[in-house]
Amino acid sequence: MSDPLVSPSRLGRTRRDLLGGTVAAALGGLSAFVPRDVRAAAPALGEPVRWPRVTLLDGRSLDAAQLADTATVVVFFATDCPFCQRHNRHVEKLARASQGLPLQIVAAAQDRSAATVQAYLRRHGYSFAATLDERALHEALTPRRIIPLTCVIDRTGRLREVIPGEMFEEDVLGLAKWARPT
Repeated sequence: MSDPLVSPSRLGRTRRDLLGGTVAAALGGLSAFVPRDVRAAAPALGEPVRWPRVTLLDGRSLDAAQLADTATVVVFFATDCPFCQRHNRHVEKLARASQGLPLQIVAAAQDRSAATVQAYLRRHGYSFAATLDERALHEALTPRRIIPLTCVIDRTGRLREVIPGEMFEEDVLGLAKWARPT
């Protein structure tokens, strides 16, 4: 039986809230180790993104003009990451479910070999665009280096979400909301 004096409902806070605050405080202190130019370049949630020109693995370039009035989901991953593999299965479902919507998905691989990433995409049947320009995308979106990491830019070009770690399928599919007119 729990002590009513320290129950989460009486305090208004759960263990998750308390731990989240502790983790956030610890991670906030680590920002001193991120180079100042990287921190300054990344927008806060709700701010416009300065989209860099990136080269996709199929040879096409992708820049801000091509993304006008299009929501963009950027997923940072590595081909040897099992969490990324599961996460990317959900991203592929999002790509298929959002056909016809103004939504662009770009996977930013941490790998150095285009051939390795292309083989990974083929092996898993992923149809979304991919790039090796992950550094430029990190500088434009977030200094966080966890994988998988999902960033969402809305149709007006503003950063709306930065989601660290593997997501549930329904949460990934829910990102299509950013492609709908507001």
